[in-house]
Amino acid sequence: MPGGNRTGPAGRGPMTGGARGGGFGRGGGRRGLGGGFALGPGGKCICPNCGFRELHQLGVSCYNKKCPKCGTTMTRE
Repeated sequence: MPGGNRTGPAGRGPMTGGARGGGFGRGGGRRGLGGGFALGPGGKCICPNCGFRELHQLGVSCYNKKCPKCGTTMTRE
C-alpha cells in the first residue's frame, strides 16, 4: 500500500463504499436505482389537481394510478 497508510489504490481503501456500500465514497450511501427515496409501505396517494386522497396500496405505485374523480395521475404524499 502506498505510504503504508492503509489507503490503497485510488477508490479502493477504507471509507470508499464499493460493492457492499460501506462508507461515503464511490458506491456508498446508496438510495436505490436512480437515486430515489423509498417512502415505505404506508402513506397516501394524492391527486395534485383536485386533492383527492386514498391509502397507498403495497405493490401499486401511486404514479401508475389515475384519480377516480378527475382522471389526473396520482402522486405520493
